Amino acid sequence: MAEADYYEILGIERTATAEEIAVGYRKAALKYHPDRNPGDEEAIAKFKLAAEAYDVLKDPDKRAIYDRYGKEGLSHSGQAAGFQDVGDIFGAFSDIFGDSIFGSIFGGRGGSGRAHRGADIRCSVTLDLHEVAKGVTREIRYRRHEPCESCHGTGAKAGTKPEVCRYCGGRGRIQKSNGIFSMQTPCPKCGGRGKIIQTPCPACHGGGMVEKDVVREVRIPAGIDSGVRLRLQGEGHRSPDGGPAGDCYVFIQVKQHPFFQRDGQDLICQIPIKYTQAVLGAEIDVPTLDGVDKVKIPAGTQNGDVIRMKGRGMPLPRRNLMGDLLIQVFIEVPKNVSPSTEAELRKLAGIEGETGLSLRKTYFDGLQKFMKDYFGKEYAPAAKKNADHAEAKDRQDKKKRKPSKQRH
Repeated sequence: MAEADYYEILGIERTATAEEIAVGYRKAALKYHPDRNPGDEEAIAKFKLAAEAYDVLKDPDKRAIYDRYGKEGLSHSGQAAGFQDVGDIFGAFSDIFGDSIFGSIFGGRGGSGRAHRGADIRCSVTLDLHEVAKGVTREIRYRRHEPCESCHGTGAKAGTKPEVCRYCGGRGRIQKSNGIFSMQTPCPKCGGRGKIIQTPCPACHGGGMVEKDVVREVRIPAGIDSGVRLRLQGEGHRSPDGGPAGDCYVFIQVKQHPFFQRDGQDLICQIPIKYTQAVLGAEIDVPTLDGVDKVKIPAGTQNGDVIRMKGRGMPLPRRNLMGDLLIQVFIEVPKNVSPSTEAELRKLAGIEGETGLSLRKTYFDGLQKFMKDYFGKEYAPAAKKNADHAEAKDRQDKKKRKPSKQRH
């Protein structure tokens, strides 16, 4: 059961739309509903599993992780699904069914007598890459609804009590029938509470709940990425009528690093090198998550080449595996050079020839074929044209300087 495929549980294809996922869950939930299968523990287990599957597949982010890594990936990202109690399922997903299905049709389990689950809370934590690489414990602060201490959550002033709503008889719902179907809606008089407060509590103004500051410590595992959320079960808003508390979801954001770009568990660092270092090879300083280290640039390194430093990247969450640090070099060409440097470069250009430049040879061979095939003429490289032009000019200058023969 625990390893069953979520798509198979709901009887849907892996390409199912959001609507098809909801329909599949409705069918599975109705089939295994505890009120239809009293005393059947296997049916209850399947009912919980169907809710677990729906909780994952209805969320695009969770679904993407599940499709790629399975349930294990959800656990590693802190987004594992699961419901401890059937009541949690009713509180989480009654909106997709309506109280008529989880209530009146199946005998009141989801009706007005059911305590509602507290709302969830969202907060965020921003980390730098070095904190993510090591893992860190962070303190988070947020506000949540808790029962008023003055009226103990009743909403009525101390010494008074709420009165039963006469309009709905204290049920909090009014029922309407349409053929074989019935539907319940919140009572318009008491707003679904089933009680009327004549003398509101001055501390909570009759709401029964007040906002309080909460401080919690969150352990953030090493290797976590932006957009991942951690679930703090039961740390959300308290239920107004004694039901289970909601959850607090902590969303992770990782700040941009001045040197590293992240690609999964690998880190990419672009380093500028000089032309001479690329040709002759060199040893250069590079940044790592542990400080500055040295890396060897092989002779003949090309622009865009990548040097891999094994195990110097990011850890895989909750696993003893490390990504790599990828050093990508690019050859920086100076925009301005001194006259002496320019002279040396021109001298070098005249003697270096084409030795070892296989890509240039392939390029010019292709250019020759291109000119011949499409234009029917030979291609003369610019360097050769310049050399021929210089040679012709030199001959012409010599001819001008040669003295002419005089006739006697």
